[in-house]
Amino acid sequence: MKNYIKLGRLVAFFAILSLCMAMKAKPKKVIFFGDSITQAGVQGNGYINLLKKTLDPTQYELIGAGVGGNKVYDLYLRLEDDVLNKKPDLVIIYVGINDVWHKLGAHTGTDYDKYLKFYQALINKIQANGSKIVMCTPSVIGEKKNNANEVDADLNKYAAGIRELAAKNNLPLCDLRKAFTAYEDRNNTADIEKGVLTVDKVHLNDVGNQLVADTMLPFIK
Repeated sequence: MKNYIKLGRLVAFFAILSLCMAMKAKPKKVIFFGDSITQAGVQGNGYINLLKKTLDPTQYELIGAGVGGNKVYDLYLRLEDDVLNKKPDLVIIYVGINDVWHKLGAHTGTDYDKYLKFYQALINKIQANGSKIVMCTPSVIGEKKNNANEVDADLNKYAAGIRELAAKNNLPLCDLRKAFTAYEDRNNTADIEKGVLTVDKVHLNDVGNQLVADTMLPFIK
């Protein structure tokens, strides 16, 4: 009889163990949704790769969903396939550089009002899918200080719009624009247009990637 009791306890133990393993929490799935800056974030010392080195992979699954040249409406068009279908816990939206930058030259940027409308549409669909959101302000198009870059006024306007949209929707704001300009004020002593945080006025060098990773980290944990 005692052997049967021991066997029953052993079976119960393994049943509970199996149940606990099955119930083990899945890692938090985070999707970084953006343009070429985010696309490069999963390459080399990109900011997403830096975050992967910092965070426990058993607790966090970080996925880059960046496509070069994308503007806010491009994100909206590929939202279903690249974000919603993957059922992320958190989506970090980092878009706006091309919406402003592409007003130069080809004049294919995004008007301010349209930018905010598409951004709000992204928010609505992502929230309806059950995911949390972190909004990011666009960083820099040129690194000169004191708003001396060609499109600083426009970029500041779009960044301010993102801040207002975050407040309106009660969403966390990762203010990269503020972080970048503060860093330039402290460290760009020669007041150069590139080479401090970027390689070409827009795309990040190693220091820029580290700054983005450090600024985003508290919003992921």
